[in-house]
Amino acid sequence: MRRLTRENALWIYETMLRIRRFEERSIEVYQSGDLPGFIHPYIGEEAVAAGVCVHLTEKDQITSTHRGHGHMVAKGLRFDGMFAELYARTSGYCKGKGGSLHIADQELGALGASGIVGGGIPIATGAALGIKLKNMEEVAVSFFGDGATNTGAFHEGLNLASVWKLPVVFVCENNQYAQSTPQIDHQNIKDVAERAKAYSMPGVAVDGMEPVAVYEVAGEAIAQARKGGGPTLIEAKTMRFHGHYLGDPGTDYGHNKEVVKWKKRDPILSFGRFLTKQKWLSSAKKRDILDRINTELEAAIEFARKSPEPEPHDLIKDVYERL
Repeated sequence: MRRLTRENALWIYETMLRIRRFEERSIEVYQSGDLPGFIHPYIGEEAVAAGVCVHLTEKDQITSTHRGHGHMVAKGLRFDGMFAELYARTSGYCKGKGGSLHIADQELGALGASGIVGGGIPIATGAALGIKLKNMEEVAVSFFGDGATNTGAFHEGLNLASVWKLPVVFVCENNQYAQSTPQIDHQNIKDVAERAKAYSMPGVAVDGMEPVAVYEVAGEAIAQARKGGGPTLIEAKTMRFHGHYLGDPGTDYGHNKEVVKWKKRDPILSFGRFLTKQKWLSSAKKRDILDRINTELEAAIEFARKSPEPEPHDLIKDVYERL
């Protein structure tokens, strides 16, 4: 078991807070009418991204989902480039062409968020194949939701990863709902992790609201992948505190009632209390972290607002054309 160090604990706490504040400010500017497109908030699930990505290097690679801001922040992407992408400006990570659902930075190992359910799973499997063929020590991690485990991409990706013993970790963020369908209505299993048995790989279900639990499980899986031990399926049981997208109240399918219970286990609040009890985090340090994050956020939003919009002729740039 990989023991939690003070350094890693503080990184996890600050990363969770960075994700939370990024999402809160995204919601605020979206509701003001400033942002185009849709927002799918990651609030509530922060312990998963932080608990996994604390083990990753800059060269390790991840794939994400439509609810991908948290993964991108945890992988080290900057606030300014992310907000510029949300604002559809040329200074964004994808030059304003991707928006909230399609942020990527290959130099940092963020292969991309995707609006296609399960779309990142085969990409991560392919990235892991490349890592193995080049005899590299990196790993690939794929984040996806419970609904994605019903897609062909999930089964094909896990099957090939198992057959070829690839250095990839599959992380299912089971937030209990596939858009508006409860897990109990779309799967005849209690734990998604059970599906790992079909591919002869380890499958571990973990409390996704507990950063330490995620840290320990992810640390073992990533270490195993690095040393050639093959893939692992991790199911982190968690909950999004907002609807499927901003504006979805969750009243029609009972999500709003579930959230009331899950909010009592807010990972940032509970982990903050844990760190205080360990004497690893003082009240003054908490304020300092929050102040730094807020200052960085406001500068990023101002940067995004002042950045130029794409020109019409930019439409066909970076697009492969048949000659």
